[in-house]
Amino acid sequence: MELDLGLSQNMLAAIGGIFGLLLGSFLNVVILRLPTKMHREWRRDAQSYLGLESEPQTQVLNLSKPASHCPSCGTPIKPQHNIPLISYLFLKGRCNACGAPISIQYPLIELLAGILAGFFIYQYGLSINSLYCIIFSYSLLVLAVIDLHEKLLPDEITLPLLWLGLFANINNHFVTLNSAVLGAIAGYLCLWLVFWAFKLITGKEGMGYGDFKLLAALGAWMGWQMLPMVIFLSTAVSALVGIGMIALAGRNKDIPIAFGPYLATAGWIAYVWGDTILKNYLVLFDLQQY
Repeated sequence: MELDLGLSQNMLAAIGGIFGLLLGSFLNVVILRLPTKMHREWRRDAQSYLGLESEPQTQVLNLSKPASHCPSCGTPIKPQHNIPLISYLFLKGRCNACGAPISIQYPLIELLAGILAGFFIYQYGLSINSLYCIIFSYSLLVLAVIDLHEKLLPDEITLPLLWLGLFANINNHFVTLNSAVLGAIAGYLCLWLVFWAFKLITGKEGMGYGDFKLLAALGAWMGWQMLPMVIFLSTAVSALVGIGMIALAGRNKDIPIAFGPYLATAGWIAYVWGDTILKNYLVLFDLQQY
């Protein structure tokens, strides 16, 4: 079902892109604050379990409080300095109060969020399909950046993403419900088996449980049929990047590399272009008769 406002696809995409920029600011808040909030909760739970006195919380921290402020000097950011993308360019990437550099991550996330929203609204208009695609893409974007920084894939995002994928496919929206359920099960189990095989052979943990849940979520959205493509793309690219970092940058091979960004990227590619990739693959190798 698509909502018709009488506007052209280009106009809808432009409006969607602007709205996406605003949502990008919120995504930056989630990326920054959710891991910090989780670390505080884990520390408090550990202190409680060990019978230690909990450290007093001097400041409330959630997705709405405190107000946006400079991480260097703590000065609250004025509304005119908090306009997505534009404020960063106007301030030349520096805090207006102390002159400290502002991470390029903030405008990049805002820009990418705007592009994603505009892209899907251009493709599908104002429809439930666009909404699903935007939620899926934003969730993967947040997970990828958090895992890149923290080596962490929060359950607060992976599990709702999994359940939403199953819900979306109740009426076979993207794939059949059977394929979605099997995809969730297979996605979790295949990495779980790899985890335990690697641990039994090496005595080390090769990945975290968050990776299992993320692949399960991807399977819930796309069905089990897309999992081989996701696994192949993510594994191949992560291996090439890892080898390159060791060979060219001298990175210690014992330092773990976050796998979540590669899973998220491969999952998004398979979600958007998976059918086209498979079709071209079959045509290239003349396998369509099979």
